[in-house]
Amino acid sequence: MAGTSLSMKDIENSSIRDVFGRALVSIGERVPEVVLLGADAIGSTRGALFAKQFPERTFNFGIAEQEMVAAAAGFATCGKIPIATAYAFLLSMRACEQVRTDICYPNLNVKLMATHAGISMATGGTTHHATEDIAIMRSFANLTIIVPADALETVKAVEVAVEHSGPVYLRMGRGEIPNVHSRDYEFVIGRSTCMRAGGDVSVIACGTMVAEAIAAADSLEKEGIDARVVNMHTIKPLDQEAVIAAALETGAIVTAEEHNIVGGLGEAVAGVVSEHAPAPVIRVGVRDCYCGIGPEDGLRRKLGLTSESIVSAAKRAMSLKSSRNR
Repeated sequence: MAGTSLSMKDIENSSIRDVFGRALVSIGERVPEVVLLGADAIGSTRGALFAKQFPERTFNFGIAEQEMVAAAAGFATCGKIPIATAYAFLLSMRACEQVRTDICYPNLNVKLMATHAGISMATGGTTHHATEDIAIMRSFANLTIIVPADALETVKAVEVAVEHSGPVYLRMGRGEIPNVHSRDYEFVIGRSTCMRAGGDVSVIACGTMVAEAIAAADSLEKEGIDARVVNMHTIKPLDQEAVIAAALETGAIVTAEEHNIVGGLGEAVAGVVSEHAPAPVIRVGVRDCYCGIGPEDGLRRKLGLTSESIVSAAKRAMSLKSSRNR
């Protein structure tokens, strides 16, 4: 598949879902097998851009996510590449049985592209937050899970996900987040990206927390602490080599995710570390609670989804490393 035709102007200063919608159009122009499925939220997910360009390849199922996912399985058996779009909490929970039984069990080539993940639907309240979806989807065999960190990585991840053979769950937020990648960045499923070298502690992050991890590393540097930052954009399959290297070379790890610490990136990393290279792992994320309702920035501070929380966790991890080495 050819690379994206989107310009940096199309990508910079745009929300994740906006660039997602533009990427779908770009792919649709080159891959006629791609069809778009929606569940009465094609406008919100920005699938409407594809629908306007390719109305004959767009199918809206109304408020019926289960039926949408089941139909996606049917499209896949007929040689199409179905992209099923919906809010993350609906794809992972409302259509959970269909994702497991209709898509993952037969290992069908369906792309589940979820927007409004994490707490990006802040004022929508607990019903519309998606802080359990990674844990749910991680438990399904055959499913690849991708969590891009910025708009550019989103575009590249969508391209690669469509090219990939097999089911994919691609998790996106709602609004704008800082760009942390350059145009020449290469996205590869299952291969993490070292955003910053460091030997004192490793911060392994995904999604919106990658930018926070970089900011935390900047703060730690001012205190003489050399922090490695790893963008673990693929949660499954996890880049185990990068995790083991972080444990062996820095001896202390912090994970950061906009998700419950139960079942998410942190537990995936801790599982690898405990089996292959024991080292302290401190998890930054939603601490097994419901997030409440309010402005997104306020919720992030309340929940500790900040660079300051990562700094504190890094110091704690380093302290545990020091106590183990005495």
